[in-house]
Amino acid sequence: MQAEPQAFDRVLSSMCTKPHPDARDAAERFLATNPGDPGTYPNVTALEDDAIAMLGEIAGLDDPAGYVASGGTEANVQAVRIARERADSRTPNVVMPESGHFSFRKAADLLGVELRIVPTDDDHRADLEAVRSCVGEETALVVGVAGTTEYGRVDPIPELGEIARSVDAMLHVDAAWGGFVLPFTDYEWHFGHAPVDTMAIDPHKMGQAAVPAGGLLVRSADLLDELAVDTPYLESTSQATLTGTRSGAGVASAVAAMEALWPEGYRRQYVRSQNNAAWLADALEKRGYEVVDPTLPLVAATVPRSTFDALRARGWRISRTATGELRVVCMPHVTREMLASFVGDLDRLEVRASVPVASDD
Repeated sequence: MQAEPQAFDRVLSSMCTKPHPDARDAAERFLATNPGDPGTYPNVTALEDDAIAMLGEIAGLDDPAGYVASGGTEANVQAVRIARERADSRTPNVVMPESGHFSFRKAADLLGVELRIVPTDDDHRADLEAVRSCVGEETALVVGVAGTTEYGRVDPIPELGEIARSVDAMLHVDAAWGGFVLPFTDYEWHFGHAPVDTMAIDPHKMGQAAVPAGGLLVRSADLLDELAVDTPYLESTSQATLTGTRSGAGVASAVAAMEALWPEGYRRQYVRSQNNAAWLADALEKRGYEVVDPTLPLVAATVPRSTFDALRARGWRISRTATGELRVVCMPHVTREMLASFVGDLDRLEVRASVPVASDD
């Protein structure tokens, strides 16, 4: 096969990025191993323990448990599954803000639970009063997002934890994208800040591991019992993962990336990404576009549809929010030079659009 993978030099909307060189090498070396069969592949199983320990350190969890998943979708589905199994109800519901990831819709459909979606406030964060009015005795899980996919916002996680506890529900935090930048901010988002029960946190996003390398963390190992099924033909007796067979590439890659970058490498990268987001937001504002303040390294701006389409035609891999804004994610591969080139193309398109068409008269 002669096809080449997507280059990253014009990718501005992805929440995945180029893996760190150490992560790429580790992924290749462990590609054929299977963490789903720990009796046969003990080396990669030990690496998975290391991965969970490091993820726990990042997420403020002293005695972490969990596993390296395929990504945030799997972790979110599994969190809903845990909550459903723990619920003392035949008709459990999950309450989440409208900024929650679409994977929760998948989870609700697959698991037969009611998904209650509440609005966000003017700053695109979960509206606490709306959450309070929506939870009840049947609520099994309250979801908070720590780094939303459209605006990079962090929900008020401690307050959501209080609401969850008031109705004896669990609290899940989706930090799939934000988990590797939030340690260097003042936000309260993790297990040490609030009564968080489960968390999605993905090394293959800002963590710079190779895809796929997601993460599911749980406050106590007994929560994984809700997921366990017997595995009679394997040397291990049970399995809590969703996919079963998994490539060890994700596990090894996650460990290699975190060993290389945590904490100072990630801190430097956060500063670069945040500065790039601030630079782009300022450039767009100076050109008259309305911009959502980038509190994390993600920029949303009201660029006209025609301009957006023209930028796509020039090869820029960009996306839009549900309400139509241009969305740019300043991932580790996004450089200032890339952003300057993007703004240059935007300027050229706007100049062309402003030039009057010559009349035949």
